[in-house]
Amino acid sequence: QVQLVESGGGLVQAGDSLRLSCTAPGRTISNYAAGWFRQAPGKEREFVAAINWSGDRMSYADSVKDRFTISRNSARNTVYLQMNSLKPEDTATYYCAATRRVVPTPPVGEAEYDYWGRGTQVTVSS
Repeated sequence: QVQLVESGGGLVQAGDSLRLSCTAPGRTISNYAAGWFRQAPGKEREFVAAINWSGDRMSYADSVKDRFTISRNSARNTVYLQMNSLKPEDTATYYCAATRRVVPTPPVGEAEYDYWGRGTQVTVSS
């Protein structure tokens, strides 16, 4: 079992930036595809961004494209989500997910992921 741990959430103002991190203490995820999802109060969890195991292919939700960047540092066993130009509608709990599946494009569906973190809260005030 792989336990993912997110960090980096917080309370910011609109227009600010945050960087979320996801790691797996005691386990390597450097060869796993990884993704970020988010869930706002009263809404379903939605896809945000994903990256393949080698870090050369990324996918983004339209709502975050050009503002968010997903990346990974295999040496640090960490996946990042750099969030710029944050908006109040970005307020949500952000979850990291990972899968061992080797696929040509980063998975964007929840069912494609095997492991999940417990989430980190991001709140953007107007």
